[in-house]
Amino acid sequence: MQPGDTHLNISSPGWAKHAWSSFFAPWNAQSTVLVYGYDRFDGEKFMETVVSSGVTTLCAPPTVWRMLIKLPLRNYPIKLREVVSAGEPLNPSVIEAIEAAWGITPRDGFGQTETSALIGNSPGQAIKPGFMGRPMPGYEITLRDLQGDLSREGEITLSTYPRPVGLMKGYLDRPIETGNFYRTGDMAEMDEEGYIRFIGRNDDIFKSADYRISPFELENLLLRHPAVSEAAIVPSPHPTRLSVPKAFLVLNPEFQASRKIALDIFRFCESKVSSFKRIRRLEFSVLPKTISGKIRRVELRQLESLGQDGSKRGTTEFWEEDFRDAL
Repeated sequence: MQPGDTHLNISSPGWAKHAWSSFFAPWNAQSTVLVYGYDRFDGEKFMETVVSSGVTTLCAPPTVWRMLIKLPLRNYPIKLREVVSAGEPLNPSVIEAIEAAWGITPRDGFGQTETSALIGNSPGQAIKPGFMGRPMPGYEITLRDLQGDLSREGEITLSTYPRPVGLMKGYLDRPIETGNFYRTGDMAEMDEEGYIRFIGRNDDIFKSADYRISPFELENLLLRHPAVSEAAIVPSPHPTRLSVPKAFLVLNPEFQASRKIALDIFRFCESKVSSFKRIRRLEFSVLPKTISGKIRRVELRQLESLGQDGSKRGTTEFWEEDFRDAL
């Protein structure tokens, strides 16, 4: 943000992100804060506000961006100079759609309420699609494996000596126990230039036949199918593989849940990923979300952990073996 910008941030008031991006950051930058009030999010009304209010910088979670790219974005005479995504990783397919419509590359980033922004695509460096960026000033960030050793792939970890000013000291009546490091609970990988790519929450990654599965990677793949609007991957119990990837899917309005669509999605995935990480089950469903729009995979995992023997399947759930002769 720069002096004179009109900034709009979509974030629920209960989160620290709301304080940073709706008040402190724009005021520090001498920008105007635009507050957009709504009872139920409407993409068309939102874009009309962006245009009529002359918004120049916009920050929104991926859920909002996924809704916006369904609109004819090219038709809106925007004044946007910078757009940012926050809250959870932004899918590459969404980035491509925004670039195609506006010629602007969204800046993705990573942070927590406990830390402020840790990693980001800050001005002055090239943006690599699919990467969250590089460590922000004031943070010494490393990736560490389960043993705490440095690794190209591992948990995002902060050095606490010296203690970063952005790392809060504790929760109500409970300090943060860090030792030499603060562990975020999020897994990532780092390339040779120091750019970091999100893999998933520690508790979201699971094993199938002894292979590690990243839900985010498979969700990105599903979102490239023309019928799929939203996707969430969780482990589904399996008698020999321990678990297999199962997709909970929301379809675009012009598509109806059916056996035919399920088969097409299975075929689409089979042709694009290795056998060990193929999606073996899918269900057309409504995805549970937090008030800020994040998908609550924990609820879906709990639903699956109750056990599946095939007899309890709903009418919109399909398994790969249902199409044994077609795949």
